[in-house]
Amino acid sequence: MEELLTGLNESQQQAVMETEGYIRVIAGAGSGKTKALTHRYAFLVNALGIEPSNILCVTFTNKAAHEMRRRVKKLIGGEQDTGFITTYHGFCVRVLREDIHRFFYPKNFVILDVEDQKTLLREIFEDLGLKLNDKTFKRILDKIGMLKGNTHYVNQMITRDAMVPLDDAGDLDSQIIQLYLKKQKRVFGLDFDDLINFTFVLFHKYPKVLGKWQDRLFYIQGDEFQDSNEKQFELMRMLAEKHHNLFVVGDPDQTIYEWRGADPKYMVEFQSFFPDAQTIFLNQNYRSTPEILAVSNSLIKHNVFRVDKEMITENQEGLKVIHYHGKDENEEAKWIVDKIEDLLKKKQASKDEIAILYRANYLSRFIEQALIKENIDYTIFGGFKFFDRMEIKDAIAHLRMIAFGDDLSFARIVNVPKRQIGKKRMQFLRERAEADGLTLYDTLKKYVDHPRLQRTQAQQFIDAIESLRSRKKDNHVSELLQDALQRTGYEAYIREDGDQERLDNLTELLHSIVQYEQTMGEDIELEEYLQMLTLYTDNDLEGKSNTVKLMTIHTAKGLEFPYVFLVGMTESVLPNVRTLRDRKERGLEEERRLAYVGMTRAEKELYLTESEGYQSGGVKKYPSRFIFELDEDAYQRIGILDEELEKEAKEYIKAAYGTDRVANEQGHPKGTKVRHPVFGEGVIEEIDHKKNTYLIYFDNLKAPRPISRNFKRLEVIDQ
Repeated sequence: MEELLTGLNESQQQAVMETEGYIRVIAGAGSGKTKALTHRYAFLVNALGIEPSNILCVTFTNKAAHEMRRRVKKLIGGEQDTGFITTYHGFCVRVLREDIHRFFYPKNFVILDVEDQKTLLREIFEDLGLKLNDKTFKRILDKIGMLKGNTHYVNQMITRDAMVPLDDAGDLDSQIIQLYLKKQKRVFGLDFDDLINFTFVLFHKYPKVLGKWQDRLFYIQGDEFQDSNEKQFELMRMLAEKHHNLFVVGDPDQTIYEWRGADPKYMVEFQSFFPDAQTIFLNQNYRSTPEILAVSNSLIKHNVFRVDKEMITENQEGLKVIHYHGKDENEEAKWIVDKIEDLLKKKQASKDEIAILYRANYLSRFIEQALIKENIDYTIFGGFKFFDRMEIKDAIAHLRMIAFGDDLSFARIVNVPKRQIGKKRMQFLRERAEADGLTLYDTLKKYVDHPRLQRTQAQQFIDAIESLRSRKKDNHVSELLQDALQRTGYEAYIREDGDQERLDNLTELLHSIVQYEQTMGEDIELEEYLQMLTLYTDNDLEGKSNTVKLMTIHTAKGLEFPYVFLVGMTESVLPNVRTLRDRKERGLEEERRLAYVGMTRAEKELYLTESEGYQSGGVKKYPSRFIFELDEDAYQRIGILDEELEKEAKEYIKAAYGTDRVANEQGHPKGTKVRHPVFGEGVIEEIDHKKNTYLIYFDNLKAPRPISRNFKRLEVIDQ
């Protein structure tokens, strides 16, 4: 027992030894939460004699589960079974393997990944005689995901009779989804949504099965609990119902997955679900300097929907956090690269101790170009290098077709979007090209009327390329690319796919070309631009471990680096304009948490950078509101931020998205009697934190009304 508590601080020891009841541990960034979780598990086994088969410990990723299992085995001895340290999906698979036969499914059912799902859709499209780009896979899979947001469809899939359609299946999408469910059932396949949904239905239809698991699991632990969605929370609640031992760890200030269903309320309002619950705070940070913590604390305290805590550290003092303001993107990139070179030259840091973080993948572009120029090795984590991305390679291939008409570019884009020029027709073109000594494109032009090329859109492709070639001398490179993406239907194809990130990347490519034209002179020739680009894209930096790390903040969650550059801190980038538009105040709070996660990755030094100029789309750039929210004494600014620009920025932020909050930051609780200037008197029945609204039943109305919590003319009536 002593060795399990050695090296733990007082709060961590309390978390380890509190074994009974409902316990919430608010564990701030870098506070050693995994240590507390694993030592508590070992305490249950070694000090209390509990069998590991009676302890469930769930987390979100296989990587986290493996790491936890490794640490636990080190503490309790490797020969014990720790199979119930798993993910939510992993646990559901265990449940279903034992009892899915009740639904007439075999216990060796198939688990479908995204590629398997696409294979099923491909078969359906072929059966219906649809072109593969008529209804894009991504949109259909999104719709299937929405259908599986609840469990109603499961009853349709577990019936022994023929499947009854969920609705009249009138539109094409509904027909495709019905056929998808049928094919799933035929192969006894379950995707990730099904695993948890089938488990729920199994527990509800067969209380004995639920009872068996409740009897078996005396202690339940949940990691990263702030990222739980409604189903995951409900699963934990149900399993803990018999023994009332539920221990959850997390940090509401690091909830950054609300957009995919995570809801911090299960952590923030834990005691409203379990009134007898106790809370333990792990607020000692072992990762960062006091300076980095001071800046991070001063930002996150602006959030309302959180559990208030102040992170502290006993680490040595370090340098002040630096905010760099540049006059343009190139100046920002140059300053970052100069700073990195300075750290390397003074032997303060090696490359793999430096991380550059950003809100969106397209922001890597201007940083990558500066790093390549100075010959600094880097690795992109969780994504492709900017110029390696599919849509960027496709766009460049369009320009190469205009300039050179080379075979590689032709083969890449001639059938994207689909023009019925598949493998067999490409083989025909290759054979003719070989025989005639022509390029593939010239061969297509020569044989466009050949019977083998009938019922294709070959002529439209040729017309688009020839039209663009005729304007090559009179148009700027940026104009040629914009026209090419429109004339060939490529932009519409990406837009129809509904992948906003790909569209953002194409916009960023156009933006970078415009910048290049402004720097080098707008009369730059297409061939010259493409040669310059090859210098950027021909660098092979993969496979080197000692490299600067580039990644999005989402990818960086859970990681730490001695030196962190949080770049592109521009309003409408961080916070993201679409998040603000879609989810208002709740979205703003998540974006602030995202900035907080980025800042708290840093151990020794933290640099926040942004610059003036214009974003793609011609929108003027302003510093992020999060810069203005920081305690001014807690950081040092480098670069002159003009007073007029600062004033303009603050007016823009207020006018564009508003910064007014609920007068009473916590709002009014459920049950409050209120008076509305038009609807009269009523009672607050529900609070929707996501939409930031009250649902109010007014005495004079038959149905409730959603009223914004920011509505200032709502009066509280003394009760």
